[in-house]
Formats: sequence, C-alpha cells, structure tokens
Amino acid sequence: MAARDLRAWLDLLRREGELVEIEAEVDPHLEITEIVDRTVKSGGPALLFTRVRGSQLPLLINQFGTERRMSLAFCQPSLDEVGGTVAEILELQPPEGLIEKVKGLGKLKRLADSAPKSVRRGVCQEVVLEPDLDLLPIQHCWPGDPAPFITLPAVITHDPRTGGRNVGMYRMQKIDARTTYMHWQIHKDGAHDWRGMDDRLEVAVALGLDPITAYSASAPLPKHIDELMLAGFFRGEPVELVRAKTIEVEVPARAEIILEGYIERGEVGIEGPFGDHTGYYSPPEPFPIFHLTAITMRRDAIYPSIVVGIPPAEDAWLGKATERIFLPALRTTVPEIVDYDLPVAGAFHNCVIVSIRKAFPGHAKKVMHAIWGLGMLSLSKAVVVVDEAVDVHDYESVFFHVCANVDPKRDALLSEGPLDQLDHAAARHCYGGKLGIDATHKWESEGARPWPDRVLMSDEVCALVDRRWGEYGIEL
Repeated sequence: MAARDLRAWLDLLRREGELVEIEAEVDPHLEITEIVDRTVKSGGPALLFTRVRGSQLPLLINQFGTERRMSLAFCQPSLDEVGGTVAEILELQPPEGLIEKVKGLGKLKRLADSAPKSVRRGVCQEVVLEPDLDLLPIQHCWPGDPAPFITLPAVITHDPRTGGRNVGMYRMQKIDARTTYMHWQIHKDGAHDWRGMDDRLEVAVALGLDPITAYSASAPLPKHIDELMLAGFFRGEPVELVRAKTIEVEVPARAEIILEGYIERGEVGIEGPFGDHTGYYSPPEPFPIFHLTAITMRRDAIYPSIVVGIPPAEDAWLGKATERIFLPALRTTVPEIVDYDLPVAGAFHNCVIVSIRKAFPGHAKKVMHAIWGLGMLSLSKAVVVVDEAVDVHDYESVFFHVCANVDPKRDALLSEGPLDQLDHAAARHCYGGKLGIDATHKWESEGARPWPDRVLMSDEVCALVDRRWGEYGIEL
C-alpha cells in the first residue's frame, strides 16, 4: 500500500536501504546543495539532515532522486507500470459480458473513491504558530541566488471564476519572516487563478507530503482535473483534507507543515535570479507577493526540499515519472505514437524524441505539430521523430538515425510558438523558434530516392551464434 504520509515514506526508505540520516551539523546556505548535488549525480540515497544550522527542524532531500525510489513511491516495479494503470482507465469501453461489466465497475469505483475527503482534524495542525519563516531550514541553494527559496511546496489555490482547486509546485523566494514571492510562470494554472482574482486570493502551501501527493503537485494536468484526485487514484485511498485555521482553504491533513496566507491584487516584486533546472540562473522578473497569516505543523515536523541545477538533478525523476505516466494519455490524443522520451539533459522542455507508426507522407511533421499543440508539451523547443522500431531511450540509436536518415533541407522543420518562461535562449520572452527533425525512413512521395534496406544479420545466424556462444570463449 502507498505511504499515507511522509513518516510512512521515510520508514519505507529506511527498510529499503534508501535513506541516510546525517547527524553532523550542516549549513542550509550552499553547503547542503553541494552535498546533495554530489549525491544525486552519483545515484546516491535520500538524505535526512537532523541538525540544520539556524533551525530546530530536520531537512529531507533527494527523496525522488532515482528511478527505484520513484517506483517505490508508487508501489510499482517500474514507472511504466504506473502508466499502465492510467491506460486501463483511458481505454475503458462499454463492457459486453458479465465479467467485463464487473471489471469495468471496479475501475469506475476506484475513480469515484479517489476524490479528496474532508475531515475535522489533521496532524498538520498539532502545532499552530504565528507567521515566522525563520523557523524553517529554507535552503539558499546557489551562490547567485539573492535569498533562500522554498523549492518543494504544494501550492493550493482556487480559480475565482469556477471555484476549481489547483495544486502546483512553484518555488517561493523568501523576502522576510512573513512574506515570499510566488513564482507563477505565465503558462501555469496558478498564474491563471492569479490573473482572475478579485482583491485577494487565499493561498495555502503544504510542505512534507506523502510522495504521491507531492508528485501530483508537479503533474501537468488539464485545469479541470484535481491534482488531489489524481493522488488519491494512485494512492488507492483519498487524500484527507482539513480546513485551514486562518483562510477558507482545505489542506492535506497529513502534511508536515502548512503555510497559510494570501496574495493581494496588483502587489508584485522582483523575484530572482534563481539557479534553475535549465542549468542557468533564471533572470529577475516581477511576481506576486505571498503574505503569511499562520504556520501549522506536526510535532517534530520535517521540512522537505529539492535542489535543481545542471542536469541531472533530483527533479529529473519527477520529470521521468510524468513522461511514463502520461504516455497513455498522449497516445489517446495522437494514437500513432509508439513511445516518447524527454531527455534529462533537455531540461523537460528543450527536446522530445518520439517514435511513430508511419502511415503516410509527411506523417512525422503532422506529429510534430500535434506535440506543439498539447498542454505543456506545447513549450517543447525541438521534436525528433523516428520510426517505431527505434528505441527512443537509446540516444546513440536515435542520433544514428538522425545522422543517417535526415536531409536537412527536406527533413528539418523550422516553426515558432510559445516557449518555457525559463528559456533564456529564446529571442523573445516566452516565445521563439522551434525545430522539428524527421528521422523516419522516407518514401519516394516525400521526395526521396529509393530507400535502402538496413544492414541486419539473418534470424537463423543470430540463433546459431546464440546457441554456440559458450563454445567461443568470449567474455562480454
């Protein structure tokens, strides 16, 4: 069963040998970042710092830093298995026989049971405090950052126009003990709620959640789908919510820490720079100001954090989880897609590699345009399309096909459109060029000469060598 809260998750990590508890005193100003960056890049464990200078709270980091830990979070052997669960729901058809009807009803019931559940009390409110961010071991991550940043929050807002809830993961630069900036990028749902607000928008920030609910805050869901319902679906039980103390917002009852507050219309300040997941500092820009009205927490609360920077960093596996989990949804919209890969070095939005079942001339270009019109994939800067037999996760094979199958004049498509707000290379803010590369085999109707066959050994000889390999005395 999935962990119900952060404490249960830590117990699982301990049992699996995936957690190291560090008793030496460490400084949240840069020192923790350097420790974690070395640990992440070597595939190391989650880290729980029990003595953080300037705070009484321990700090947890790198909980998501490997594929194994992400799979453990979902109680699945692999992230593809998590995506398979989504596929079962997306492919639900009107059942014909009795057995099919029973199975279908079971799946629908699981969806219905995923809705968040309101409760009267929550451990997140065992301690109620006056607003004071100085109590938290907030990290100052990189030398060029102007202040400490809260980096792993689940920020909860409601759309003033519809009342719909949004939960997003938006960094928060500390201004002082009672205020932060709220980094609501222009394409994010939190920014949509902010643009539609009246005089005041109430905001809650949950810190220290079970791993599935924490992941769900980062998931690129359509605006009408509740992130907490997604979390309940994957957890197999609903997320319990309790009413906050000073604002009319429900918050996860089992969170470690809750920040309650509000944002006022028209109040912005210059946030940043910030050492970002692009590997560069994102420049200073105007963002709204979050005012803290209260802090509630569990007794002996644990503060969660994450460090981003030059890839790979811990957020790589949050991104890979999204890649695997949402493949079935992508196929529902573009059914000719076989698989896709978002390279970690591409920092999520810079490159998409996709394999397709090619069925007609120009099919690869059709898929490029489809990807540039899909949710957050619309921000992708480059799309590389290969044939279905190519493993999109084998970058050497992809590069071979790009080099072998591409006539740049015929197969490179230059376009333009919206880009990630963090893309410093774009000629204009949030907007710029896009590149599509068609590395599929070409048909004569696409302007190609007769296409040659690949150099491949016959199946019979491969089977022969497999049988006799032990006779050759070659160790590979």
